[in-house]
Amino acid sequence: MDATSLGIFLFALFFGGLTTGLAGFALALVVSGIWLHIISPTQTVTLIVGYNLLTQSYAIWKLRHALSWRRVAPFIVGGVIGVPIGTMLLTYIEPRHLRTGVGALLVVYSVYSLARPAFRPVKSAVSADASIGFFNGLLGGLTGLTGIIVTVWCQLRGWPKDEQRTVFQPVNLAVVVMSAVSLSFAGAVTLETTKLYVLGLPVMMAGMWAGLGLYGKLDDAAFRKVLLWLLLISGLSLLAPLLGI
Repeated sequence: MDATSLGIFLFALFFGGLTTGLAGFALALVVSGIWLHIISPTQTVTLIVGYNLLTQSYAIWKLRHALSWRRVAPFIVGGVIGVPIGTMLLTYIEPRHLRTGVGALLVVYSVYSLARPAFRPVKSAVSADASIGFFNGLLGGLTGLTGIIVTVWCQLRGWPKDEQRTVFQPVNLAVVVMSAVSLSFAGAVTLETTKLYVLGLPVMMAGMWAGLGLYGKLDDAAFRKVLLWLLLISGLSLLAPLLGI
């Protein structure tokens, strides 16, 4: 990798860390579109998983005061079941079509929610939370999109920002751990990828710390808007190939 490509790689990584520190997700959204032009898809996925292991773990530790494992457990149990099923379904379902459908739903949901700032929180039972965890894991196994479904669900539940993050971040971490194990067995963790990971680690951490500092200045309403805008961008990015962008 030449100096220009390395600079682009690190620039994208800093803002990926910043976004993750601020919102709790979207590292892949920020970096993948840039990295895929300079490194291989396998390296891109492996590095995203590797960095997410660190960012999600660190953020959970920072927010541990609000963490309730009783609340998180149904989502994780559902996700652990959903991820391998989604992986198995890869041979039967075209992920591209699924991404397009998810993208359309995200755009509709985020635009509607941004236009309607007040909403009544959804009440739910443990079985519903487990079902959301299952479909979140299923989508992650099929497309690599971890956390989108559970993030939307946390918004609909109307929880304060700390409670939202201490639900969807542990769930994301569980899915990322399963992905890391799969990538390791597949031989995707190479010496070259490891060198890139170590080189980018200080830059990513600097971005994440800056994002966490900004997160502390947001109230619940501002945090909700940040998530909605990121979900809207996520949806548009999934629709971009269909639109020829």
